[in-house]
Amino acid sequence: MDTDSFDMPQCLADTPLFSGLSKDELARISAASQLSHYANECLVFRVGDPCESFYVVVSGQVKLFLVSPTGQEKVVEIFSPGQSFAEALLFLDKPYILSAKTLTDTVLVCVNKNSVLHEIDRDAHFARHMLAGISRRLHGLICDVEGYTLRNGMQRLIGYLLREIDTHALTAQNTVTFSLPASKATVASRLSLTPEYFSRILHELVAHKLIKINRREICVLNVQKLVKYGH
Repeated sequence: MDTDSFDMPQCLADTPLFSGLSKDELARISAASQLSHYANECLVFRVGDPCESFYVVVSGQVKLFLVSPTGQEKVVEIFSPGQSFAEALLFLDKPYILSAKTLTDTVLVCVNKNSVLHEIDRDAHFARHMLAGISRRLHGLICDVEGYTLRNGMQRLIGYLLREIDTHALTAQNTVTFSLPASKATVASRLSLTPEYFSRILHELVAHKLIKINRREICVLNVQKLVKYGH
């Protein structure tokens, strides 16, 4: 990526967190932001590091995760281009409580904490934007808890596959093909499933001729039948 021609204000404006901000607001945030390149499997930050920034994914992918005392990894979320992460942690005034690692070669915009706090102090409109973004993230976490506690593994996986499909496809009797955003083991961890159980569910869906699998590529053979199978 050509960093000299990179349009930082436009990149920020294209994210849900900063969409709708004025040019002056975007310019001030951009001036305190930095474009950074990370190799595959590179730690962006780890639990206990000082929380001085949050991030916007320009290209590549990042996972947020926790590691248990026994060394087992739990993926909390996977972020793709246009998404931001770690913004809610800025307001805790504590170190990072999660770790972040790239899943491929990745480019991130690092947004400075102090610039965001300064903008919040001076602009109620910007503060409302930040609150809305954090509220969306909270809503997503609540949905995750609901899924883990009220849905079985099959329902969780089907729900995940449907979220990966374009919205228009949900109303059509057609096939849809897409690639999983990460390895099957990573997606399984994201859904709080063991890799073995995750594979069994996929094979059951294949046996019922609902999907086809080619490595990380998933072909949903009939969207509506998959929806009904998950109920």
